[in-house]
Amino acid sequence: MNKHKLRALILMLGAIFMAFFMAFFMVNTTIHAARMDMVDVSNNNGYMSTAEYVSMRNEFGVKAVTVKISEGSTYKDPYAASNITNVQAAGMYINGYHFSHYATRAQAIAEADFAGRTAKAAGLPVGAVLATDVEAQEQNYQSKATNDRNNAAFMKEIQKFGYRSDIYTSGSWANTKMTIKGRTGWIAAYPYVASGKNWYSNNHAWQWSSTAKFRISYGGFDVSQLNDKYYTAGQKSTVKPTNKGAVKTNNKKANKHTYKKSASSKWIKEKKTYTLKTAVKLHTSTSTSSNTIAILPAGITVKTDQAIIKGGYRWVRQPRSNGYGYLVTGPTSNTLKYVKSGTAHTYYTVKSGDSWWTIAQRNGLNMTTLASQNGKSIYTTIYPGQRLVVR
Repeated sequence: MNKHKLRALILMLGAIFMAFFMAFFMVNTTIHAARMDMVDVSNNNGYMSTAEYVSMRNEFGVKAVTVKISEGSTYKDPYAASNITNVQAAGMYINGYHFSHYATRAQAIAEADFAGRTAKAAGLPVGAVLATDVEAQEQNYQSKATNDRNNAAFMKEIQKFGYRSDIYTSGSWANTKMTIKGRTGWIAAYPYVASGKNWYSNNHAWQWSSTAKFRISYGGFDVSQLNDKYYTAGQKSTVKPTNKGAVKTNNKKANKHTYKKSASSKWIKEKKTYTLKTAVKLHTSTSTSSNTIAILPAGITVKTDQAIIKGGYRWVRQPRSNGYGYLVTGPTSNTLKYVKSGTAHTYYTVKSGDSWWTIAQRNGLNMTTLASQNGKSIYTTIYPGQRLVVR
């Protein structure tokens, strides 16, 4: 072989190798967007029609819907039955969840019995998942061992009704406040940018946004990526998105950066005075698992001098005679659990039939903002006669 042919062969082989390398590199560095496989809804979303669920399925690729069934030992979600009926009419997988408040094993069993009976009455089919939503203050004050015992009791009791069980909680609580084993669990954690990383790939589901928008539905929704078939097992479904182009486009939009950092990841000066709306723990450091200096009661004022974003929370520092104490004021989206003292507020008195969604709509607010500025979550039950801050 002469040197010209040899050179040509070398160049050709080099080009083939380079093309192969680039193809391999591109395939293996593709950023995968988080998927909108599952949506969860409650009375806070108002009445949801079959048409809305069909739109979620066809235009956004949603496969499953998990509806709120109950809360505590007395509250029944008034939209549970209609949500279950309409989700099934849309040909989607259906599951349920119970927002728990139990602090003892006996309470966990009692809540499971209440949730199971309520789910049966609402029409949740046997074989569906009925998850326990564990994120309330009652569990926050328990040890990990106590929460594990209570969760196990709830899930064992739920199975008596023919439902499969699971635990929903936040990423900051998983394996700190309670044990979440691999191949179990539905974990909530909201990154600034969802694309490029599945934060909880070893769990059944990852809830990666609480602000997803759907074309014909009002407000923001919690959306989750399913990592296995746990939430789609044991049921028949006709989920077949009819507009794959729309699914791709809408998924891309949902993954865009929609969160704003409330403060620097470094300490910043922030001299404020807060009036606590609920009893909260004063920690020795900026970690929810750190030792507790004291439990500060609702109603007292706390003066702070600095703030920081750390570990998925927004912390403030309280100067004390012998050092500092640290308080969580909310998640990194800066949803405050406390109200700054001296600020004038406008209040709304809850009426029969009201929900977070209806009150927020009436006052031009996002319902998550409304709930958080009252020191609650959108899953907290509100009652007639209760006063809420709306301005």
